[in-house]
Amino acid sequence: MDVRAVAYEALLEHSGALRSVYADAFCAPPWNEDEERADAFVARLGSDVRRPGFTSALAFDGRNVVGFATAWATPTPFPVDRCYPQAAAGLGPSRTEEWLCSAREIDELAVRPTARGTGIAAGLLRAVTEDAPDGRAWLLTSLRSPRAMSFYRHQGWTQATHPSPDGHGIAVFLGPHHPARTLAAEPL
Repeated sequence: MDVRAVAYEALLEHSGALRSVYADAFCAPPWNEDEERADAFVARLGSDVRRPGFTSALAFDGRNVVGFATAWATPTPFPVDRCYPQAAAGLGPSRTEEWLCSAREIDELAVRPTARGTGIAAGLLRAVTEDAPDGRAWLLTSLRSPRAMSFYRHQGWTQATHPSPDGHGIAVFLGPHHPARTLAAEPL
């Protein structure tokens, strides 16, 4: 297995494989996304690669793509679409701006189920965060996936928001070198 950072042109050349990996990773439980979401991911890649600070990595098994990660710099002001309002509500306005704006935001991390447990996800995460300015990297994930929550904790990420433990909502994680990680509230 081989993990490497790739330029956006090379990433787009693999869009068919990325769609397949996305579907394998997210159409199954606990995510339960449908094929249309996989199509939408590939469709938005064309604009995502133009975001400031965009970076990506691919994982290969031979010539086959088995995983990928994408990231970029979170804009200021903080976005109000997708799951961003939940993240902002959990942190409050000043922490959202100080901790997340201009930081490296991991948007997607996906690995084929057949390649899980091989260290690929950890390698992909490192590849898109190792050069984050001042170590400021963050992501959000769904509480529906205890596996994802556990993975990020084991990689040294700090959970910064603690939504109701009813299995819904999202949690913000700060990277292991994020200067605010020690300021994050501990769970109740």
